[in-house]
Amino acid sequence: MHIDVDLRTFHRTAVQTSADLVAAVTVEDLGRASPCGAWSLGELLIHMTAQHRGFAAAAQGRGADPEAWDPAAVTDAVMRDPAGAYAATAAEVMRAFAAEEALAATFTIPEFGPGAQVPGAQAIGFHLVDYVVHGWDVARSLDRPYVIADDVVRATLPIALAVPDGDFRDADGSPFGRAVAVSEPASDLDRLLSHLGRSPAWPGR
Repeated sequence: MHIDVDLRTFHRTAVQTSADLVAAVTVEDLGRASPCGAWSLGELLIHMTAQHRGFAAAAQGRGADPEAWDPAAVTDAVMRDPAGAYAATAAEVMRAFAAEEALAATFTIPEFGPGAQVPGAQAIGFHLVDYVVHGWDVARSLDRPYVIADDVVRATLPIALAVPDGDFRDADGSPFGRAVAVSEPASDLDRLLSHLGRSPAWPGR
């Protein structure tokens, strides 16, 4: 999907919303179930924290460094201080994306394939989708409401709907599960979540 608009204001709101939610997470919460596959909340936060580091490195021309993306590099910090570890990397990625050159940069993102390179504006859009969804994941894990600005959801929805569905989503390592049915009328957020494999009613209440 080609993205040529500046999504950074929406991105900053999404990431800050997720950080505000994670600020309430304690070590005792890390074993909670999450809507993100079989991951616990702790495993989800390790992923989210590592991805912030990786995308920040990619924005700065260091995305080819495997260590920048390595979940093991953040695991101990997240397990000791989930709120603090997450806040630090959330701030890191927001600073990196705010740089004047970020939109025009080329991001190296190894998880898209060996040596894969993505235009900066598109990479920021992908990260935006992830953190609108993962913010909801955290909120549901904590049994808290997910409150995010409507304009952020509207900006994110077309990017999310452009993600193809199919058998490949059943594979290990797929970032999203298969799309699920959603009751109509559905909100934009429910449409976004269901297309990316979440049941808006998780965990069934």
